[in-house]
Amino acid sequence: MSRRAQPSTQPLPTVHYRIEVADVHAHLYGVTLTIAQPSANQRVSLPVWIAGSYMVREFSKQLMGLQAHQSGQKVDITQLDKCTWDIASQSDAPLVLRYQVHAHDDSVRTAWLDAQRGFFNATSLCLQVQNQTQSAHQLELVAPEHTRAWRVATGLTAVKTNPKGFGIYSAANYDELADCPVEMGDFWSGEFKASGVTHQFVVAGATPAFDGEHLLRDAQKICETAIGFWHGKQRSKIPFKRYVFMLNAVAEGYGGLEHRNSTALICQRADLPRTSQSKNSDGYITLLGLISHEYFHTWNVKRLRPAEFTQYDYQRENYTELLWFFEGFTSYYDDLLLRRAGLIDDSQYLRLINKTINQVLQTPGRQVQSVARSSFDAWIKYYRQDANTANLTVSYYTKGALVALCLDLSLRLHGVRSHTVTLDDVMRGLWQRCKAGPMQEADVLAVLQELTGRSWARELKAWVHGTRELPLASLLAAHGVAVHQDPAQLAQRLGLRVGEENGLQIQQVLHGGAAHHAGFAPGDEWLGLEVGGKSASSWRMKKIDDLTLYAGTAKKVTTLISRDRRLLRLNLNLPAASEVSTWRLGIDAPAKLKAWLG
Repeated sequence: MSRRAQPSTQPLPTVHYRIEVADVHAHLYGVTLTIAQPSANQRVSLPVWIAGSYMVREFSKQLMGLQAHQSGQKVDITQLDKCTWDIASQSDAPLVLRYQVHAHDDSVRTAWLDAQRGFFNATSLCLQVQNQTQSAHQLELVAPEHTRAWRVATGLTAVKTNPKGFGIYSAANYDELADCPVEMGDFWSGEFKASGVTHQFVVAGATPAFDGEHLLRDAQKICETAIGFWHGKQRSKIPFKRYVFMLNAVAEGYGGLEHRNSTALICQRADLPRTSQSKNSDGYITLLGLISHEYFHTWNVKRLRPAEFTQYDYQRENYTELLWFFEGFTSYYDDLLLRRAGLIDDSQYLRLINKTINQVLQTPGRQVQSVARSSFDAWIKYYRQDANTANLTVSYYTKGALVALCLDLSLRLHGVRSHTVTLDDVMRGLWQRCKAGPMQEADVLAVLQELTGRSWARELKAWVHGTRELPLASLLAAHGVAVHQDPAQLAQRLGLRVGEENGLQIQQVLHGGAAHHAGFAPGDEWLGLEVGGKSASSWRMKKIDDLTLYAGTAKKVTTLISRDRRLLRLNLNLPAASEVSTWRLGIDAPAKLKAWLG
């Protein structure tokens, strides 16, 4: 979509970045940073993390060739640490820094550049200027020389751009610049209005079978539903004037990162809607849930946010115990809003909830770590997973969503003077109480007390700060949902997570399971098994289901394991199918379910 230049109402920026394609085949961006009024011995730094993705990623490792000039003369640079530099500048003339950034991470978090597409977050390309992060910033995008087909999509405010979107954009400060990623390429683009606000949707990497109009219709329903959730009929309260979805369709990949008036998404090309499809695929419904999730974040984490995130510190971890609320409650509402928008039915919604429940129940770490502690430890655990992660931690996304489910269903049972209080009321109450800004757990308790007339401290202490099981079964039953116990799949019954592409590889061993007690370890290759006593038969294993084929009715087998090229024999007791179960939700009382899902 072409962008018309908009008159700037912001002060003349003192920080200006010029971004150009330095070498498309070497994946190099060239950056020129001009500081109009530098300090003496100006200090600059590059962020080590990006808001919404709680891991130190060391973006400065991709920066190279930093040089500084002032009044035509080269200026000395001293590196202070992994991401900070002191420039021996004077304060009487503009300071110009030039450097390059290697961009070959095809994710939503960093930067990418090849002959087909460019994408970046400012946290990966744009050095922060100390003592000027609150000043007005400008970003100048230079059209690449290798193609004339590229266009630009971004949530930044255009100041002076050409019809393809290249030119100058403004940001009120560094935070706004960091919160507006840039997509460049020959992408598909479409528009719709939700509650009168223009939403642009761009898709890179789509195939000829892609049905863009289908995606636009469904995205519009999601956005209308979310806006209605937060603002009802007060559409003038919408906190943005324009919104941009940037979707990168790839062979393998999935994820998203929220921003103040845009989001960057990744999905598999096969999951995009197709012109020949009459029914939405499971992959497409997952994509719709991702769109719903990131859009909901526009309110829940970008505005209403942890008090610890009042002002981001981009040079180190920013800790909070509230990700169970901001990610978990968003994860509860993402699929629920699909149901309210009419994009899935009750049965499909229950299947999605069912999946989340089983993910948590199949994670031993839920009995070790509270979801509040999981939020705090995100920097070292959730984003740095290894073979033992499932035994040490629980996801604040999935368990946080189940906390939201329990709270919503409990509120609906509680009632106040024949008025049903729901989690919707709590979310909107927090929006008002916190003035769409910083929030603490105490605010959640205060709104709950105000709406219901009683304290919910006991529930939050148990569900958020404790490790006991959540009261899911009883609460679901009270709202018309039956819980059936089915035998778990074989790997889960054994307490294993495996890979089968190159032999039978042991990826994770879950604490308390049969494989744990037998002595299995991550990294083992399961080669075969022996069944029987003196007349034992031996079999080669290729996949996990071979176990039932070769073991028959045996309750114990001897497994042959390769570990560090040593062959080991481990005695494995086979649990009965009834010993380890998985949940299956069903509709028991449609009227009660309808009262919940509406």
